[in-house]
Amino acid sequence: MAQAVANVARRINATMEEQRDSLDLSDCGLVSFPDGVFKMIRSCTDNIQKISLANNQIKALSNKFFLTFTQLREVDLQGNVLTTLPEAVGNMQHLISIDISKNKLTVFPERLTDVSSLQHISVEGNQITELPMEKLSLMPALKSLDVRCNPLAPEAVSFPHHFTLLT
Repeated sequence: MAQAVANVARRINATMEEQRDSLDLSDCGLVSFPDGVFKMIRSCTDNIQKISLANNQIKALSNKFFLTFTQLREVDLQGNVLTTLPEAVGNMQHLISIDISKNKLTVFPERLTDVSSLQHISVEGNQITELPMEKLSLMPALKSLDVRCNPLAPEAVSFPHHFTLLT
């Protein structure tokens, strides 16, 4: 446990010291986004454009995560145990890519359809049975939606769309 905490602290310090625009906390054994990170990184949250929390054991993200990192362009949450995304994800004005593959989602996070800048969404390998195709088809920037390895009903993907749908 102490080693995991030290690893997270090292990665945060490197991000701050080197003024990086990305924060990589993948493979850190996290079960949640550490509250201490918000305090440590407060001075440079506007610089962070990419966050990876891939391959942890994160069960939920708070609204605070998306309200703090308002400049995010890419979020990698694959390989966790998320069942939902917080409402605040729908307010992200710069987000272009989100990977929530290999989680525990049973419902497509509809708040993503409110993100007009979003170009790439991956929900591969979840338990999603339906898609809000009508709302997805109205997303102006959406280029690709990866829904492979979900138990989707055939009619769930039959709505006309302008983006690449990977099924």
